[in-house]
Amino acid sequence: MSALAAQNLIHSEAQDIDDCWNRIGIYGDKSCPLLEQHIHCRNCAVYSSAATRLLDRYSFEQEHQELNAPQAHEEKVATCSLVIFRLGDEWLGLATRCLDEVAQMQSIHSLPHQRSRALRGVANVRGTLVPCLSLVELLGLDPSVPGATSLRIMPRMLIVAAHGGAVVLPVDEVDGIHNIAEHELKAASSSGEHASAKYTQGVLQWKTRSLRLLDEEQLLSAITRSLT
Repeated sequence: MSALAAQNLIHSEAQDIDDCWNRIGIYGDKSCPLLEQHIHCRNCAVYSSAATRLLDRYSFEQEHQELNAPQAHEEKVATCSLVIFRLGDEWLGLATRCLDEVAQMQSIHSLPHQRSRALRGVANVRGTLVPCLSLVELLGLDPSVPGATSLRIMPRMLIVAAHGGAVVLPVDEVDGIHNIAEHELKAASSSGEHASAKYTQGVLQWKTRSLRLLDEEQLLSAITRSLT
Protein backbone atom coordinates (compact mmCIF):
# COMPACT_ATOMS: atom_id res chain seq x y z
CA MET A 1 0.00 0.00 0.00
CA SER A 2 1.36 3.44 -0.95
CA ALA A 3 1.81 6.21 1.60
CA LEU A 4 -1.00 8.25 -0.01
CA ALA A 5 -3.42 5.32 0.08
CA ALA A 6 -2.60 4.69 3.73
CA GLN A 7 -3.19 8.35 4.62
CA ASN A 8 -6.51 8.35 2.78
CA LEU A 9 -7.61 5.21 4.62
CA ILE A 10 -6.68 6.70 7.99
CA HIS A 11 -8.51 9.96 7.18
CA SER A 12 -11.61 8.10 6.02
CA GLU A 13 -11.61 5.98 9.18
CA ALA A 14 -11.41 9.11 11.35
CA GLN A 15 -14.33 10.74 9.52
CA ASP A 16 -16.50 7.65 9.99
CA ILE A 17 -16.23 7.85 13.79
CA ASP A 18 -19.21 9.65 15.29
CA ASP A 19 -17.91 11.69 18.22
CA CYS A 20 -21.33 11.93 19.83
CA TRP A 21 -19.77 12.51 23.24
CA ASN A 22 -18.66 15.93 21.97
CA ARG A 23 -22.09 16.80 20.58
CA ILE A 24 -24.75 15.34 22.86
CA GLY A 25 -22.66 13.62 25.51
CA ILE A 26 -20.76 14.63 28.59
CA TYR A 27 -18.61 17.06 26.59
CA GLY A 28 -21.58 18.44 24.61
CA ASP A 29 -25.09 19.59 25.50
CA LYS A 30 -25.77 16.38 27.53
CA SER A 31 -28.97 15.68 25.59
CA CYS A 32 -28.06 12.02 24.87
CA PRO A 33 -30.87 9.75 26.14
CA LEU A 34 -28.29 7.17 27.28
CA LEU A 35 -26.39 9.58 29.49
CA GLU A 36 -28.80 9.16 32.42
CA GLN A 37 -28.23 5.40 32.33
CA HIS A 38 -24.42 5.43 31.90
CA ILE A 39 -23.65 8.60 33.93
CA HIS A 40 -20.53 9.15 31.78
CA CYS A 41 -19.85 8.55 28.11
CA ARG A 42 -16.86 6.33 28.91
CA ASN A 43 -19.32 3.73 30.27
CA CYS A 44 -21.21 3.59 26.97
CA ALA A 45 -20.64 0.91 24.34
CA VAL A 46 -20.67 3.54 21.57
CA TYR A 47 -17.77 5.37 23.23
CA SER A 48 -15.84 2.11 23.77
CA SER A 49 -16.33 1.04 20.15
CA ALA A 50 -15.11 4.40 18.87
CA ALA A 51 -12.09 4.25 21.16
CA THR A 52 -11.22 0.80 19.81
CA ARG A 53 -11.40 2.03 16.23
CA LEU A 54 -9.21 5.01 17.09
CA LEU A 55 -6.60 2.75 18.71
CA ASP A 56 -6.68 0.45 15.66
CA ARG A 57 -6.18 3.48 13.43
CA TYR A 58 -3.18 4.70 15.46
CA SER A 59 -1.73 1.17 15.47
CA PHE A 60 -2.08 0.96 11.69
CA GLU A 61 -0.44 4.34 11.25
CA GLN A 62 2.48 3.36 13.51
CA GLU A 63 3.03 0.08 11.66
CA HIS A 64 2.88 1.89 8.34
CA GLN A 65 5.51 4.40 9.46
CA GLU A 66 7.79 1.63 10.73
CA LEU A 67 7.48 -0.32 7.49
CA ASN A 68 8.24 2.74 5.36
CA ALA A 69 10.93 4.24 7.56
CA PRO A 70 14.37 4.26 5.97
CA GLN A 71 16.32 1.33 7.33
CA ALA A 72 19.88 1.71 8.48
CA HIS A 73 22.08 -0.42 6.26
CA GLU A 74 24.44 -2.15 8.65
CA GLU A 75 27.19 -4.15 7.06
CA LYS A 76 27.21 -7.64 8.52
CA VAL A 77 30.69 -9.08 8.58
CA ALA A 78 31.02 -12.87 8.72
CA THR A 79 33.37 -13.95 11.48
CA CYS A 80 35.06 -17.11 12.73
CA SER A 81 35.52 -17.82 16.44
CA LEU A 82 39.06 -18.69 17.50
CA VAL A 83 40.67 -19.58 20.80
CA ILE A 84 43.97 -17.68 20.85
CA PHE A 85 46.82 -19.05 22.93
CA ARG A 86 50.58 -19.03 23.29
CA LEU A 87 53.29 -21.70 23.11
CA GLY A 88 56.72 -20.33 23.97
CA ASP A 89 56.98 -17.04 22.12
CA GLU A 90 54.50 -17.98 19.40
CA TRP A 91 50.78 -17.09 19.34
CA LEU A 92 48.35 -19.48 17.67
CA GLY A 93 44.66 -19.57 16.86
CA LEU A 94 42.40 -22.63 16.68
CA ALA A 95 38.73 -22.75 15.68
CA THR A 96 36.59 -23.00 18.82
CA ARG A 97 34.23 -25.51 17.17
CA CYS A 98 36.72 -28.25 18.09
CA LEU A 99 37.27 -26.89 21.61
CA ASP A 100 35.39 -28.45 24.54
CA GLU A 101 36.85 -26.45 27.39
CA VAL A 102 39.73 -24.33 28.65
CA ALA A 103 40.75 -25.78 32.04
CA GLN A 104 43.28 -25.09 34.73
CA MET A 105 46.53 -26.98 34.48
CA GLN A 106 46.44 -30.43 36.10
CA SER A 107 49.14 -32.94 36.86
CA ILE A 108 50.21 -35.00 33.87
CA HIS A 109 50.95 -38.65 34.60
CA SER A 110 53.44 -40.30 32.27
CA LEU A 111 52.76 -43.71 30.76
CA PRO A 112 55.26 -46.57 30.43
CA HIS A 113 56.36 -47.62 26.95
CA GLN A 114 54.89 -44.58 25.20
CA ARG A 115 55.06 -45.09 21.45
CA SER A 116 54.48 -41.47 20.43
CA ARG A 117 56.89 -38.62 21.14
CA ALA A 118 53.93 -36.23 21.25
CA LEU A 119 52.09 -38.24 23.93
CA ARG A 120 53.04 -36.81 27.33
CA GLY A 121 50.75 -39.06 29.37
CA VAL A 122 47.27 -38.68 30.80
CA ALA A 123 45.52 -36.00 32.86
CA ASN A 124 42.49 -36.23 35.13
CA VAL A 125 39.61 -34.26 33.64
CA ARG A 126 36.53 -34.34 35.89
CA GLY A 127 37.37 -37.85 37.08
CA THR A 128 38.27 -39.22 33.64
CA LEU A 129 41.79 -39.94 32.42
CA VAL A 130 42.32 -38.12 29.14
CA PRO A 131 45.36 -38.41 26.82
CA CYS A 132 47.68 -35.43 26.99
CA LEU A 133 49.64 -34.42 23.91
CA SER A 134 52.41 -31.91 23.34
CA LEU A 135 51.47 -29.28 20.76
CA VAL A 136 55.10 -28.18 20.70
CA GLU A 137 56.04 -31.65 19.46
CA LEU A 138 53.10 -31.93 17.06
CA LEU A 139 53.80 -28.56 15.46
CA GLY A 140 57.56 -29.01 15.37
CA LEU A 141 58.27 -25.96 17.54
CA ASP A 142 61.55 -25.42 19.36
CA PRO A 143 60.93 -26.48 22.98
CA SER A 144 63.93 -24.50 24.18
CA VAL A 145 62.46 -21.13 23.17
CA PRO A 146 61.33 -19.35 26.35
CA GLY A 147 58.01 -17.63 26.53
CA ALA A 148 56.79 -14.59 28.41
CA THR A 149 57.24 -14.65 32.16
CA SER A 150 54.79 -12.98 34.51
CA LEU A 151 53.12 -13.82 37.78
CA ARG A 152 49.76 -13.07 36.13
CA ILE A 153 50.29 -15.56 33.29
CA MET A 154 49.04 -19.04 34.10
CA PRO A 155 49.39 -22.13 31.89
CA ARG A 156 46.13 -23.72 30.79
CA MET A 157 44.91 -26.95 29.23
CA LEU A 158 42.88 -26.92 26.02
CA ILE A 159 40.47 -29.85 26.02
CA VAL A 160 39.89 -30.59 22.36
CA ALA A 161 37.29 -32.86 20.77
CA ALA A 162 39.51 -35.06 18.62
CA HIS A 163 38.23 -37.80 16.31
CA GLY A 164 38.63 -40.51 18.94
CA GLY A 165 37.48 -38.48 21.96
CA ALA A 166 38.70 -35.68 24.21
CA VAL A 167 42.41 -34.81 24.26
CA VAL A 168 44.31 -32.42 26.53
CA LEU A 169 46.74 -29.93 24.98
CA PRO A 170 48.77 -27.94 27.56
CA VAL A 171 49.56 -24.35 26.52
CA ASP A 172 51.58 -21.59 28.16
CA GLU A 173 48.85 -18.94 28.10
CA VAL A 174 45.31 -18.41 26.78
CA ASP A 175 44.40 -14.92 25.62
CA GLY A 176 40.72 -15.80 25.14
CA ILE A 177 38.13 -16.49 22.47
CA HIS A 178 37.88 -13.89 19.72
CA ASN A 179 35.83 -13.41 16.55
CA ILE A 180 38.01 -12.75 13.51
CA ALA A 181 36.56 -11.55 10.21
CA GLU A 182 36.47 -14.38 7.67
CA HIS A 183 37.85 -12.18 4.90
CA GLU A 184 40.94 -11.55 7.05
CA LEU A 185 41.38 -15.29 7.55
CA LYS A 186 41.05 -15.94 3.82
CA ALA A 187 43.60 -13.25 3.05
CA ALA A 188 46.00 -14.76 5.58
CA SER A 189 45.49 -18.25 4.12
CA SER A 190 46.35 -17.06 0.63
CA SER A 191 49.42 -15.06 1.67
CA GLY A 192 51.78 -18.04 1.48
CA GLU A 193 53.56 -17.16 4.75
CA HIS A 194 52.64 -20.55 6.23
CA ALA A 195 54.12 -22.69 3.48
CA SER A 196 56.72 -24.34 5.74
CA ALA A 197 54.69 -24.45 8.99
CA LYS A 198 53.06 -27.74 10.00
CA TYR A 199 49.27 -27.91 10.25
CA THR A 200 48.96 -24.20 9.54
CA GLN A 201 46.59 -22.48 7.14
CA GLY A 202 47.85 -18.93 7.44
CA VAL A 203 49.57 -16.20 9.41
CA LEU A 204 47.51 -13.21 10.48
CA GLN A 205 48.58 -9.87 11.91
CA TRP A 206 46.27 -9.60 14.92
CA LYS A 207 46.55 -6.55 17.17
CA THR A 208 50.32 -6.28 17.71
CA ARG A 209 50.96 -9.99 17.23
CA SER A 210 51.72 -12.35 14.42
CA LEU A 211 49.07 -15.04 14.82
CA ARG A 212 49.52 -18.51 13.35
CA LEU A 213 46.20 -20.00 12.26
CA LEU A 214 46.07 -23.74 12.79
CA ASP A 215 44.36 -26.01 10.28
CA GLU A 216 41.97 -27.87 12.56
CA GLU A 217 41.44 -30.88 10.28
CA GLN A 218 45.15 -31.47 9.78
CA LEU A 219 45.82 -30.99 13.49
CA LEU A 220 43.03 -33.34 14.60
CA SER A 221 44.26 -35.97 12.14
CA ALA A 222 47.78 -35.65 13.55
CA ILE A 223 46.40 -36.03 17.08
CA THR A 224 44.56 -39.20 16.07
CA ARG A 225 47.72 -40.65 14.48
CA SER A 226 49.70 -39.89 17.65
CA LEU A 227 47.27 -41.94 19.73
CA THR A 228 47.23 -45.04 17.51
